[in-house]
Amino acid sequence: MKAEKDILILAIESSCDETAAAVVKNGREVLSNIISSQIELHKLYGGVVPEIASRKHIEKINQVIEEALRSAQVTLDDVDAVGVTYGPGLVGALLVGVAEAKAISYARNLPLVGVHHIEGHISANYIENRDLEPPFPCLVVSGGHTHLVIVEDYGKYRILGRTRDDAAGEAFDKVARAIGLGYPGGPKIDKLAKEGNADAIPFPRAHVADAPYDFSFSGLKSAVLNYLNGCRMRGETVSQADVAASFQKAVVEVLTEHAMMAVKEYGFDKLAIAGGVASNSALRESMRQACEQNHIRFYYPSPILCTDNAAMIGAAAYYEYINGTRSGLDLNAVPNLKLGER
Repeated sequence: MKAEKDILILAIESSCDETAAAVVKNGREVLSNIISSQIELHKLYGGVVPEIASRKHIEKINQVIEEALRSAQVTLDDVDAVGVTYGPGLVGALLVGVAEAKAISYARNLPLVGVHHIEGHISANYIENRDLEPPFPCLVVSGGHTHLVIVEDYGKYRILGRTRDDAAGEAFDKVARAIGLGYPGGPKIDKLAKEGNADAIPFPRAHVADAPYDFSFSGLKSAVLNYLNGCRMRGETVSQADVAASFQKAVVEVLTEHAMMAVKEYGFDKLAIAGGVASNSALRESMRQACEQNHIRFYYPSPILCTDNAAMIGAAAYYEYINGTRSGLDLNAVPNLKLGER
């Protein structure tokens, strides 16, 4: 699917702790992708503080958009539409991006396209994989979301499974905090796990009996906490690396198993992953091996496109735009927006 002329999308993302703006051409060519991260600030508190995140977005958003336009060597006169994340996410953080996008849309008489954050993560795969087109299954593993989705067409999704409690990313952060690694947990556990024995501790793999594609990581998180508490009560030394490696293996095995089950049951010959946890080296390698063994084409974004960024929002907004999706100036932030809702 392609428009008759080149389409430039100015995209804005502010759903959590990254203020980001990008200019994307025809959904797959990134002309600029500017990200102002707040990670160092939130490290002080062991996690994202919503009020601080919102204030920081207000401080940075104009500068980030100006830099995105300058880096792309375009002006607002060249832009065809403004795409913005309007959910899910932190409501205050989302409101900053939505308000900015609506102001630009109104002032320059540009079409406004609201984008679902998870749709953005899925669409990140289109940027570096020019041959990838729907339909295909996608495992989305980001901060507060773990979804197994069939991408039936651009902007059209069928959810096979989702997390019942803690998402994989949340479990990574909570376990990292428990073993003293701090925030953000995912990259730190990934790094430390390389030094540990992944078979040292037999942590559980949860399966939901009545919904084989659903995920549950709360029990695994609790098992890790119980193991740590037990060691402390017995006065035993805890190997952080072994805990990290064993926990990570338990998460990765479940994610890989569910994804491969979907590929086989629905008869696909390709699979994509997306979201912040999709940059985890153990998950990538596990998925790569499983796909290779089953003759499945495996797609994944570069790490910079796995974490929150505006280029992925621009990719999603392009396909929504050429499908005729337009948002009004009454567009609002929807912190619990479900995939497929508008």
